[in-house]
Amino acid sequence: MSTEPEPAEDAEAAEPGTPDVAAEGGPGVEAAQGDSEAAAKQSEAEAELAAQRLERERIERRKAEKQGPIAAGTKLSGTAADLLAAVRAVESGEKPVAAVFAEPGPAPRRPAPAARPQPVAASPVAVAADAETVEAARRVLTEGGAPDTLASQVVAALGEGADERLRDDPWQLLRVTGVRPEQADGFARALLGDQCAPDDERRGRAVTVWLLEQAALAGHTALEMAALVSALGRQGVPDPDAAVQDTIAEGDALVFQDALEESGVPEHRGEAEGDGEDGERPVRVLVGLERYALAEESLADGLARLINSVPKEDGSAADWERAAASAGSSTAELIRAVAGHGLVLHTGGEASLAEPAALLGAARELGLRAWAAFHGPVGRDRFAARAAEGAGSGVTTVGGLLSGLEGPGRDADGALDLDVLVVLDAPQLDVETAALLTESLPDGARLVLAGDPAVLWSVGPGRVFADLLAARICPLVTSRRPDPGPLGELVSGVGIGELNQVEAPGKEVVIVPVRDAGEAVHRTVQLVADSVPRAIGIPAEETQVITPGHGGAAGTRALNAALKERLNPGPGRFGGFDPGDRVAYSPAPGRTLPGRVVKADAEGLHLSCAGEAVVVPKERVEQSVRHGWALTAHQALGARWPAVVVVLPGDAVQALSRPWVYTAFGRADRHLSVVHGADQALARAVAEIPAKPRTTRLPALLAPQVPAGG
Repeated sequence: MSTEPEPAEDAEAAEPGTPDVAAEGGPGVEAAQGDSEAAAKQSEAEAELAAQRLERERIERRKAEKQGPIAAGTKLSGTAADLLAAVRAVESGEKPVAAVFAEPGPAPRRPAPAARPQPVAASPVAVAADAETVEAARRVLTEGGAPDTLASQVVAALGEGADERLRDDPWQLLRVTGVRPEQADGFARALLGDQCAPDDERRGRAVTVWLLEQAALAGHTALEMAALVSALGRQGVPDPDAAVQDTIAEGDALVFQDALEESGVPEHRGEAEGDGEDGERPVRVLVGLERYALAEESLADGLARLINSVPKEDGSAADWERAAASAGSSTAELIRAVAGHGLVLHTGGEASLAEPAALLGAARELGLRAWAAFHGPVGRDRFAARAAEGAGSGVTTVGGLLSGLEGPGRDADGALDLDVLVVLDAPQLDVETAALLTESLPDGARLVLAGDPAVLWSVGPGRVFADLLAARICPLVTSRRPDPGPLGELVSGVGIGELNQVEAPGKEVVIVPVRDAGEAVHRTVQLVADSVPRAIGIPAEETQVITPGHGGAAGTRALNAALKERLNPGPGRFGGFDPGDRVAYSPAPGRTLPGRVVKADAEGLHLSCAGEAVVVPKERVEQSVRHGWALTAHQALGARWPAVVVVLPGDAVQALSRPWVYTAFGRADRHLSVVHGADQALARAVAEIPAKPRTTRLPALLAPQVPAGG
């Protein structure tokens, strides 16, 4: 590991801010698009969103069929401009979502569906809101002292009659992304006058739902009752217990009582009822939003169906054994496991991708319709190149697979027309996407969830891959292929909590110490534009910068501004962008596509993302496109670059954890430079700070359906 202590001038620091930890997935929220011409050019992400909406509607219908209960005046406190800025900052990724749950706090199931979800026809993400409805909402916002530019978001969140809903319950403004309780309180005081009181049950319900939504943004699918009640108290709700019960009674949230096994789920034992003295199993009481609760139930049902069913008899046992015998070591284990099981887990680093590639090749030789899916086109293309010899074609993105824009399409029953599906970056699966995948698989299909368990978890709620690894309900194959070279040695050590010095004779790993954030920005630009191209031979366009957050003096905003000035200076005449700018495009929350600006015209901003042309309407540019020379680790997931510069400024040490460091360092193929201003915080994060716990119900839902050990 080399050290490069070359002195540098202090660069001008950007505005201070807070690292974006909870919402690291980047900018981008769903917006209305009513242009019918867009249907023909619909993006894969938009089609995926439409498919997810169809699945949620199906879950809604199923819920309605369930019988019985589930067991288990003044102005704003700030100015209107402050409220608008808060909303826009969260939407654009400049500010994190509320970190209310950043740290851990102290029914009958449906039958198998007769018909699988059908592919969704290309259509715009949403129909533009009626102008009269928006205008009515605008008038109410103005009356309450809120910025009228929020009218479209209000209508999108509350639907038809949004103005009446706001008048009846001003705290419904909390449904708009970025609005906080104190801002909704000011809006309510302006509308209600003397009738506005902190003990208003409408406020209690709205704040309860808001807290559950914030928890979902932090990765939880539900919250333990004690954690929710405590959080309500911190938000000034006088009677938190009554607020929760009222929210449940109104149907805005669901309550569950999940039995705890003897071995338990340690990170979820914050609240348990019963201690087993009377022969009763202890339970934990959870509260969750209907959307995620039902998606997790649907996922559990789908996984149980895969685990308990007999895989389709394609190829004899002898054929599978011959395929396994011709492979080596853990590849043979993987082939044998897939031969006899409907669900298989596979873990390993970058080198282990050769094993699912060999599995796909073997399955295709046996006549099976085998497909692999990555979350993004960068990962898809990288794996397709690696698997070309073993698997040939048959690599798609998860969104393209579900929408029907890529992959095998669907059969007459609406199921995916395949026999084997390998999801190659399974830690990125959130509960909604995972539920839609499992529900879409035909009976007798085999599902392989493969990935590196040490990387950051999904941007969306849940920890599907980690929950399945912990549950031990299906075969697990652990790759024995180590990632090679000094980079592989360094990253492998981080994965087990050790920050090792590694020998790097070819300058594969370089440490660049800095004194402050200003120097960090200066040295980063120097590395990307000069040092790495000159010393390593990797051009600037193949070097990616990764930093803990969007804000701060060395966050993505400050670094991107400095890198643009050096690498592609220009006036930013297209909404802050110029042709040739590197960008990060977020077509949907949690989805980031690296790309470049091609041009801009009346249609919008034209990008090239993974070789595909994308047009972002001008009204969407501010929300969904940012410069991309520098990314966060979550934005970089699923991709690798020849060279990576990881920036660790001193003002972002609270964002560091072992999964973050592992993910950031692991994005480098040939060279890693670490601009190091975190002192001992880096070693402490690697050794002592694991992934933050997430409260989920998946293990408890699977336990009664699947025997231990699968």
